[in-house]
Amino acid sequence: MRILLWHVHGSWTTAFVRGPHTCVVPVTPDRGPDGLGRARTFDWPDSVVEVPPERLRDEDIDVVVLQRPHELALVDRWLGRRPPLVYLEHNAPHGDVPDTRHPAADIPGAILVHVTHFNRLMWDAGPVPATVIEHGIVDPGPLWTGELPRAAVVVNEPVRRGRTTGTDLLPVFAGAAPLDVFGMGTEGLAGHLGLPAGRCRSYELTQDRLHAGMARRRVYVHPVRWTSLGLSLIEAMHLGMPVVALATTEVAEAVPPGAGVVSNRIDVLAEAVRDLVADPPRARLAGEAARAAALARYGLARFLDDWERLLKEVTR
Repeated sequence: MRILLWHVHGSWTTAFVRGPHTCVVPVTPDRGPDGLGRARTFDWPDSVVEVPPERLRDEDIDVVVLQRPHELALVDRWLGRRPPLVYLEHNAPHGDVPDTRHPAADIPGAILVHVTHFNRLMWDAGPVPATVIEHGIVDPGPLWTGELPRAAVVVNEPVRRGRTTGTDLLPVFAGAAPLDVFGMGTEGLAGHLGLPAGRCRSYELTQDRLHAGMARRRVYVHPVRWTSLGLSLIEAMHLGMPVVALATTEVAEAVPPGAGVVSNRIDVLAEAVRDLVADPPRARLAGEAARAAALARYGLARFLDDWERLLKEVTR
C-alpha cells in the first residue's frame, strides 16, 4: 500500500514505517508542521518518501492516516479526493473530560485508532468506530548500566507544561536522588524550580544519543500526571531501566509489579527512587522485569501485525 501521513510524532512514526508499505510524507520548502518530510534524527527506511503538496494529486494513495483535526482539509485540498481514512489519536483528551468529543466523531467513514485503552475510554467518539492499537517500539536493546546513581526524567518543555508533566513534583524527587532531565526546553529548569544545579541537570540530546544517556542512570522516573502513555516510559523499560511512576492514565497497565514502583502517593514514589538508587542489584532485577514486560506487550512485531490487520480491513 501507499499510505499518506504527516510527520507529527517522530517516535511513533519510527515504529510505523518499519512495516511493509510505502509511507508518503508531505514536505514543504520551510519544513513546517504540515511539511516536515522525513525525520532528521530518527532512523527511517527508504520506503518513506517525501512528496511536495502540489504533487500529491498525482500519487496513488491507498489510505490516509490523519493525526490532527486540520489534516482532513489538507487531504481535500492537496489530493482532491478522500481515500479510506484512519484517524490516529496520540493523546488523552483535554478539556471537559470525560465529555470531550473527538474531532473524528464527525468524519463520515473514518475509523478512530487510539494508542491506549484509557484514551478510548475517555474520548467521546460518537458514532465513529473506535479501536486500540497499542504502541510498539523499535527495540534499542538492553543498554542499562545504571552506573550513575542518578534518576532520569524525559519531558519536553517542562516549564510551559507545568503540572501536566508533573514538573512541580521534581523537587520532591530531587530530594531523593539527583535528577537528569532530558528533553527540549529543559535548559534552566533547576533555576526555575529553585534547585541547586547538581540536583537537577538538563540535557537536550538527539534520539540516537538519548537512549544511551538514559541507560547510564540508575532509575527512570515518570512524574507525568496527564498524558496518553509516554513513549519514553516504554523506551526506558526496553532499555532495562527500573521505573518509578505515577499511577495515572495507562501507566498501571504498562508497568507490572516487579518492574518498579507505581503509585499516586508521592512519599512512596520518592522512597522508591531513594531505595533503587542505593541498591543497584535490586535496580537491575526490576529493570530486567521491566524489559521483559515491555518486549511482551509493546514489541514491534505485534504493533506492525495489528496495523496490518487494520489497514487491510479499511482498504478492503
